[in-house]
Amino acid sequence: MKVFKFLAAGVLAGMMLASCGGSQPQLEGVTKAQIDSVSYAVGVTFGSMIKNANLVGLDYSIVTKTMKEVANGGKAKIHEQEAGYIVNDYMQKCQIAVGRMKEKEEAEFLAQNKKNEGVQESASGLQYKIENPGNELRATATDTVEVNYKGTLLDGTVFDSSYDRGETVKFPLDRVIAGWTEGMQLVGEGGKITLWVPFNLGYGPRAMSEDLPAYSTLVFEVELVKINKAVEEKDNKRK
Repeated sequence: MKVFKFLAAGVLAGMMLASCGGSQPQLEGVTKAQIDSVSYAVGVTFGSMIKNANLVGLDYSIVTKTMKEVANGGKAKIHEQEAGYIVNDYMQKCQIAVGRMKEKEEAEFLAQNKKNEGVQESASGLQYKIENPGNELRATATDTVEVNYKGTLLDGTVFDSSYDRGETVKFPLDRVIAGWTEGMQLVGEGGKITLWVPFNLGYGPRAMSEDLPAYSTLVFEVELVKINKAVEEKDNKRK
């Protein structure tokens, strides 16, 4: 019920706004512009909650009508606890349906993508293209790598980029998504690789941000600048 309580907070905020505006007496010192501004802000917040919870197909005319009725003292047809069960049950069904839809879309894309020149597919389903093989030094899952990279969705939306920040990034390969752990072992130091990461090798059903929704297939362009071997790091610490 935790997710419902989170959504309910957005509903409650909307009800509070409804009680301050509309047919209600205007509060002293509160301007129409302020009410419009905070109404929009709550709409953004509540809309983001709905999106992140994968609540699709809602009839917003019913949502807004019910909010106004309850905020103005009307009696709800169902108790808040029952409403919670209804919402949570629907959220679970939406998550399953969205997952199946995204899985189908991803499978269709990857089936076409692996036909492109130079694209290879591993046993896990990771697709990759080695743009530059680099030298003979290869990373293992326990090593730390220094990279420059750009991450995009299939529609080209950039959700992360070290290039934009103007600096390389270092991280241990055993502490990142499975697609990265595997992919960075396929190219040598100084090389460059493009990765197409299925969502089961990425962040799965989790929405990481507004720009990185749930069930995202990820595309990474990565330059492997340097490999710091785990053994070398231990020896340096002893010194």
